[in-house]
Amino acid sequence: MIGAENITEVTHFILLGFSDFPRIIALLFVIFLVAYLMTLTWNLCLIVLIRMDSHLHTPMYFFLSNLSFIDVCYVSSTVPKMLSNFFQEEQTITFAGCFVQYFVTSTMALSECCLMTAMAYDRYAAICNPLLYPSIMSPSLCVRMVLGSYMAGLTGSSSQIGALLQLHFCGPNVISHFFCDIPQLLILSCSDTYFVQVMLAVLTVIFGIVNVLVILISYGYIVISIMKITSTKGRSKAFNTCASHLTAVSLFYMSGMFVYLSSSSGASSSFDRFASIFYTVVIPMLNPLIYSLRNKEIKDALKRQQKRGCC
Repeated sequence: MIGAENITEVTHFILLGFSDFPRIIALLFVIFLVAYLMTLTWNLCLIVLIRMDSHLHTPMYFFLSNLSFIDVCYVSSTVPKMLSNFFQEEQTITFAGCFVQYFVTSTMALSECCLMTAMAYDRYAAICNPLLYPSIMSPSLCVRMVLGSYMAGLTGSSSQIGALLQLHFCGPNVISHFFCDIPQLLILSCSDTYFVQVMLAVLTVIFGIVNVLVILISYGYIVISIMKITSTKGRSKAFNTCASHLTAVSLFYMSGMFVYLSSSSGASSSFDRFASIFYTVVIPMLNPLIYSLRNKEIKDALKRQQKRGCC
C-alpha cells in the first residue's frame, strides 16, 4: 500500500529526449528548430490566405484552416519544450506541466481525428451529391462539425487526464521520451493502471476505428461515383479534389498506429522517439504542403494576393 507521504513525492519528471545522442545534439536542435519554424510559417500563412481570399470561403477550406490551427497547437505543445531542453543539464518538466502538455497534445490529436472525418464527409457530399452540395454543407453545419470535433477532442482528453490524476506517482520519474505521453506515464505510476488502459482502448475504438470506418465508407461511395463519370478529364478532376485529403489521412493514421503500437509496452527506444518525430513534427509541417502544392485554387489565391501587394 502506498503511504500518504509517497503520493506527492514526484513533483517533476525528467525527459531524456535525445540525450543519448550527445554528438549530434546541435544538429538535431537546428533540424527541429527549422522544422518548427517552417510548420508555423506554412500553417499560419495558409490560415491567413484562406481568411483573406473570398474565393476560398468554402467548406473545404474552412475545414483546412481549422486543420492548420490544430497542427500549430499540436506541434507547439511539444517542440518548444523539447528545444529548450536540448542544452540543459537536467531536462525536467513539472508534474503539472507534464499533464498540461499531454492534455493539449491529446486534445489536438483527437480533434484532428474527428476533423479528418468531417473533411471526408465534405468530399463525399461534393462528389456524390454535387447539385445538393451547397444545401448539404451549409455554413451552420460546417461550424457545428468543427465545434463538434473540438468538443469531442476536449472530452476525450479530459477523460484521460481525469483518470491519470487518480494515479499515484512515487518514483521513478524518468520519461524516456521528448514529451509526456501516456504509455510512458503509465509505467511510472505506482497505482493499478487497468482502468486507464481500458479507457484508452475505448477511446481508440471511438476516435480511431470508428472514424477510419466512416472515412473508408465515404471514400467507397466516392470511388463508385468517380467510376460512373464517363470523361477521363472529369474523373481526374474528381480524384484530385480528394487525393490530398486521402494522402493526409493515410499519413496521419498510419504513423499514429505505428508509433503507438510499437510503444504499447510503455518503453521508448531511440527508434520509437525518432518515429514519434514524424507523427508530432513532420506531419504538421507536411499538411499545408499536401493541400497546397497541387491545388490550383490556392495557387490562384496566392497570385491574387501578390497582385494586391499583400505578399
